[in-house]
Amino acid sequence: MSHNSKTINILLWLVQILLALLFVFAGGMKLVMPLAEMQQGPIVLPGAFLRFIGVAELLGGLGLVLPGLFRVHLFLVPLAAAGLVTIMAGATTLTALGMGVLPALFPMLVGTLAVIVCVGRGRVNEPARPGTARRGLLFQNR
Repeated sequence: MSHNSKTINILLWLVQILLALLFVFAGGMKLVMPLAEMQQGPIVLPGAFLRFIGVAELLGGLGLVLPGLFRVHLFLVPLAAAGLVTIMAGATTLTALGMGVLPALFPMLVGTLAVIVCVGRGRVNEPARPGTARRGLLFQNR
């Protein structure tokens, strides 16, 4: 593994861990907070939908790190990141509609980081051409 690939791998792991902490916390809070507290604000979403988003965030956050830690089903990492990108696109839209563009920058940044993980970890699934080395970045052997 080249020095550049190691650096990218470390940076991807750092982003994955930070996103996982954020999404596990946010998803867990959506599962334990009373619905009345979560439904205050400019846009009120149904309680069942908020709980569903909480479960999706919790599972997505775990899906960013657990497959890599256990080195099992590594294809789940980019899938988890893609699911979180979808959630953050919705969060960006709702935040922009309800509170304005400036507060929507945070969910947009988080979604952008999830896109980086999705692309960076998904490259390993590219089929290798005969006679060429695999150029994927996902959890390469050291």
